[in-house]
Amino acid sequence: MKRCSTCNRTYTDPNLSFCIDDGTPLTTVETEDETTVVRPNAREDDDWNAMAYRPPPPYVPPGTIDKPRRRVWPWVVGIAGAFILGIAAIGIVAAILVPRMMRARQNERPRVTVRQPDNSNTTENRNTNTAPSNTNSNSTEHANTPPPSDHDQVLAQLKDLETEWTIANLNADKKKLDRILADDYAGQESEEGGLQTKSEYIETIERDTQVEKWEFSDLNLLLTGDRATLSGIITYFVRDRSVSFDFKDRFVWRDGRWQATGAELKRRGNVGTDL
Repeated sequence: MKRCSTCNRTYTDPNLSFCIDDGTPLTTVETEDETTVVRPNAREDDDWNAMAYRPPPPYVPPGTIDKPRRRVWPWVVGIAGAFILGIAAIGIVAAILVPRMMRARQNERPRVTVRQPDNSNTTENRNTNTAPSNTNSNSTEHANTPPPSDHDQVLAQLKDLETEWTIANLNADKKKLDRILADDYAGQESEEGGLQTKSEYIETIERDTQVEKWEFSDLNLLLTGDRATLSGIITYFVRDRSVSFDFKDRFVWRDGRWQATGAELKRRGNVGTDL
């Protein structure tokens, strides 16, 4: 005899292995009382019909059923899109903030005001003097500007030009000398005489590091239209020594400025200790 462990129904048919009601596997039990045994009615006219045997579905342990896999590519696309948007946002912010920060730093830098040295010829030179402001600059005068006729004005202009010329000589500033000297310049080569052209003057000029300062004295101006001659004395100082020269420089008003066309130089008697 067999019994269903779910509904406790017993069966005597040895061929049955599963309960016909719930499909639970039957277990064999010993028969103790025939009155408790349920037998199917064998009569042909009985209305009871046994249900057809249906094997139970296969047992599947929990957790072994395959779950539908989630798609991964939407997550990859989303993360990549967020990364690209983040980089773009950082680039936009940097493009806006970096120029502002640079401008702010520039505004924070202290402005350095360069103090120009005194252009007086009696101040110490040491060959580092900045050329004085030249009234002959083309930035303030035009090539067709007529020559000035005021004696004091021309004297001041030529004195500034003489200072600029002296500084250019001491520093061997060929570019500055090319502007000061006229193309037809012909000046004294040495105290012994001889003439020197503009190109020869510029080619042979050498830097002088000994002169500390200089000064002009006894200046005299002869002005005739666009021609001017400035004469006087120039004294050079080197430590405890000094030497003086009589000079006579000739100028012409050309291209809206004064240009040197000639120069004469002659050593004077001892002043202090000669060079």
